[in-house]
Amino acid sequence: MPSVQALSSTPSDVPQIVPHALLPFLRSQSQNTLTRLYQRPSSCLSILRLLGPLERQLIMNLLWLESAIPVSTMAAWVVPDGKKLYSEALSVLVGLHIVQNSTVKLALNPTLKSSLRQAITGGGTTASFGVPAERDEKRLPVGIDSLDAYALERWETILHYMVSSGQEQLPTKPSQGVLYLLQRSGLMQSTNGSNLQITSAGFQFLLHSPHDQLWSLLLQYLHMAEERQMDLVEVLSFLFMLSTMELGRNHHSCSQEYTADSLSETQKAMLEDLRDYGLIWQRKGSSKYFSPTRLATTLTCHSPPLPTSTTPGTSATTSSTEVALSSTAGPQGFIILETNYRVYAYTNNPLQTAVLNLFVTMKYRFPNLVVGMLTRDSVRRALGNGITADQIISYLVAHAHPQMRKNNPLLPVTVQDQIRLWELERNRLKSAEGFLYKDFASQADYEYVLAYAKQLGVVLWESPAKRSFFGTLEGHANIRGFIERRSGAS
Repeated sequence: MPSVQALSSTPSDVPQIVPHALLPFLRSQSQNTLTRLYQRPSSCLSILRLLGPLERQLIMNLLWLESAIPVSTMAAWVVPDGKKLYSEALSVLVGLHIVQNSTVKLALNPTLKSSLRQAITGGGTTASFGVPAERDEKRLPVGIDSLDAYALERWETILHYMVSSGQEQLPTKPSQGVLYLLQRSGLMQSTNGSNLQITSAGFQFLLHSPHDQLWSLLLQYLHMAEERQMDLVEVLSFLFMLSTMELGRNHHSCSQEYTADSLSETQKAMLEDLRDYGLIWQRKGSSKYFSPTRLATTLTCHSPPLPTSTTPGTSATTSSTEVALSSTAGPQGFIILETNYRVYAYTNNPLQTAVLNLFVTMKYRFPNLVVGMLTRDSVRRALGNGITADQIISYLVAHAHPQMRKNNPLLPVTVQDQIRLWELERNRLKSAEGFLYKDFASQADYEYVLAYAKQLGVVLWESPAKRSFFGTLEGHANIRGFIERRSGAS
């Protein structure tokens, strides 16, 4: 039975836990799709990791029961203050078809129950956790440090292209598959056939942690699976399989290789895509073996997806992605902003510099320092690319130097206000395509047509004194038809 302590905690004692981004996607799938997914022990174990503590506890307490228990029995263990949390947790499990939807008895999905037991106790021959390749002296194992460097290089190639493309720079171009994914996810866009440029959503993407960034792209990849005629269950199960694989062989410094022979056709087709994202490493594209990188093995856990080099005996600088692009930079911040709009960035990383270059006019570059200015032109250029004033301020706050964090407020208020004023200045005028309706025969005709247009919600501007109004392009056909019908009737 559930422990009294866990189910009787008051809401104030329970920390706010943000649900994993994948869970809403899973809840939107059919029961048949999820039941097929639950046939894989690795998938069940991965989903268990993604759930909150209370959901995990409920599953573990139901997992070893041979028969369903009455709902009233479980509810008796919940104190009044914990009933809301308990109901929410139960709702999540029912939505994922982990717990059967019944008002009388509580029981786990039989398929998930069997697979999860197998994942925890071992046994079985399903190869759900991957099939390790046999050691071959002709294939020397690659070191984990090399795998980390490979994953970091692949991931930074994507991020560097996002922040540098369209800025008169020539960054390394990712594969066409990655570029298509960036467009479909709304992180980059092409205007009138021009080069891809970062969007407002793309800049917000840069403020997230690498783990959240990776899942943002993978969620779009999952949404595209159907149109690419890929089996969604196979795609999900392969991602979950990778998340449960070993990074190194028996905790040694050498990577663990797995054979691709046991993969389905859909999963074999995914290998090329996952190579481009830095999730797996292969000696060559046609290789029958692959090794998961740290990006893959940390998909469903809270360990950092990219390594930092802050351990003793290594360089004091950390992985650029962790520092430049994590929203939890904290003491690793590197930016100092003065009241005269001058920006000092203590960094030698080109990716961090490229992000700043989106909204800062660069003045000087030294081996470990970049100096620039927040100017009207540089901020308006960023605004023109879809980046908002609040996003610029959020970035400066997230990556402020430890010395800046002694200030209250952290950023100079005058600078924050000016950035917002520059945005308001740009947004004073808005353009929209549409039609101007004027020259009405009488005030009554004008008001009658205007009332119809307002009912459709297509009026952008009106002037009763001039008997005219401006309507959207989409509403023109309806308004014209209404005028013609009224003219014909009279």
